[in-house]
Amino acid sequence: MVVIKRTMTLNLTDAEMRVLDDLSERKDLSKTAVLRQALRLYQAIDVRVEKGDKLVFENDVTREKAELMLV
Repeated sequence: MVVIKRTMTLNLTDAEMRVLDDLSERKDLSKTAVLRQALRLYQAIDVRVEKGDKLVFENDVTREKAELMLV
């Protein structure tokens, strides 16, 4: 299978760029890899939410739950 890659320009705020730089450094990934992972994650979440599922985070210690709402 041939994968065709395309280039795009992305405009980020300083705060967004700092987040991207930090994630890239902490995860030892390129900025492109971080953005690709973020896109795949968002797509997977969107598919589940479209089916009526909820995205919930639960603290293992306190059992406190928080639901993430997407628009």
